[in-house]
Amino acid sequence: MDINIGSLLTKRAHLSGSLEAIVEPVIGRRLTFTELNQASNRVANALLGLGVRKGDRVGLLLMNGAEFVASFFGAAKIGAVVVPLNWRLVPDELEFILADSGTKVLLFSEEFSAVTAELDRRGDRTLVEAWVQVGGTPEHYASSFDKWSAAASDAEPPVRGADDDLMFIMYTSGTTGLPKGVMHTHNTVLWALLTIAATADTHYADRYLISLPMFHVGALSPVLGSLYRGVTLVVLKAFDPKLSWELIGSERITTTLMVPAMLQFMLAVYDPEHHDPSSLRWIMSGAAPVPVSLIKTYQAMGIEIHQVYGLTETGGPACLIIGDDAVERAGSCGKAFFHTDVRVANADGHDVKDGETGEVLVRGPHVMLGYWNRPEATQETIIDGWLHTGDVATMDSDGFITIMDRVKDMLISGGENVYPAEIENVVLSHPKVADVGVIGVPSDKWGESPLAVVVRNDDSLTEQDVIDWCKGKLAPFKLVKAVVFTTDIPRNPSGKILKRMLRDQFRVTASE
Repeated sequence: MDINIGSLLTKRAHLSGSLEAIVEPVIGRRLTFTELNQASNRVANALLGLGVRKGDRVGLLLMNGAEFVASFFGAAKIGAVVVPLNWRLVPDELEFILADSGTKVLLFSEEFSAVTAELDRRGDRTLVEAWVQVGGTPEHYASSFDKWSAAASDAEPPVRGADDDLMFIMYTSGTTGLPKGVMHTHNTVLWALLTIAATADTHYADRYLISLPMFHVGALSPVLGSLYRGVTLVVLKAFDPKLSWELIGSERITTTLMVPAMLQFMLAVYDPEHHDPSSLRWIMSGAAPVPVSLIKTYQAMGIEIHQVYGLTETGGPACLIIGDDAVERAGSCGKAFFHTDVRVANADGHDVKDGETGEVLVRGPHVMLGYWNRPEATQETIIDGWLHTGDVATMDSDGFITIMDRVKDMLISGGENVYPAEIENVVLSHPKVADVGVIGVPSDKWGESPLAVVVRNDDSLTEQDVIDWCKGKLAPFKLVKAVVFTTDIPRNPSGKILKRMLRDQFRVTASE
């Protein structure tokens, strides 16, 4: 049996046609699986009308919504390769990705018409041949998505891609150097969905609130997995903590996905007199280690936080903590997903002892094919079938993984390895701290020392308060030696702290 990811929506519509597939409460739109599948067929046939063929790349510069999902599945049905684009990027960055991927057709939301107009003016510096705008009145260079898709048939298109054919190219955030295109096939995507379905506590007819951008694998894989399982997606274009609490009550949300910073914002506006979280079984959280204090706060509210660990290169899944373990082992991201193997190894590739730190290696049928046009980078990352993640973790005797930090973000203080995420976890537990990023700064005495870049939620918080808070909670060589205050911590779309930006912004030297 040939596996085409787009055809999964066809099958779900056949099985559960009248079930709500997507709810967009801000604009009042509700689509059943039948209606969503028809929309995806129209996109597929419209793309064929533009001359898109198997293997051609189709870019999606789209906000969250039915158009994104319908376009993704529609392109998949005809064997086109989807290129989800980060709409926070500037034209120069988008130009590189469009040219590097060879994108032929670009679908974009009206919010980005100024960006696409600039890209269009650059002519053949990209290979885009057709521009299609969702919403608004398109400029001369673009077609209207509504008119373009409405003119196409909603009949099932010929299925032209399957199995090991390329399905999407997703560019990494590029926190260092140029972004790399991560290649996933129909098979690797299917195995990611099977892996999620076999591991996560998701049920048929659940209701899943999603506001993280779908151009990132951390949101895209749960979205695809939800539609595969027959779960209703309640979609927001952008995160709004007050509206999220209201929707959890009114739409009877059963599960959602939020990075730790979002969980903090949710707590800040929670009103037990007006918000009803009784339907919410659990929240998946990842992108950065979830502070134990935050997990316990939600636990007291009757809401489990299931910490997840994954990468674009794995199609999403790597580790997940579920059930009672989410509370009893708060701070761990759990064990390897179903259909996934995880090891923690030293620089020589040998497994470390229980409790020792090492690099996380992941193996499974959902791991990427490789990096687009980057064979050398692929060979450096996938060795003997194991994906080298660049993340530092420990594994205990029961197989529970605790992420410490990125290898490149580790600092060495007095000859000891120090992982900023561990310090961040402690600083975040201070009641007057809203957010924090820890970086290494030069120290005449220690070589490097930890600097805490702190966002206050109380202006009375001082540098000494933060330093004193860490004493007794961390080994002396891990203690914060300096503190600076700022208004926000720069993060990429998945919530990971952009340490390079912090290092560029705060060039200080520790006093000891």
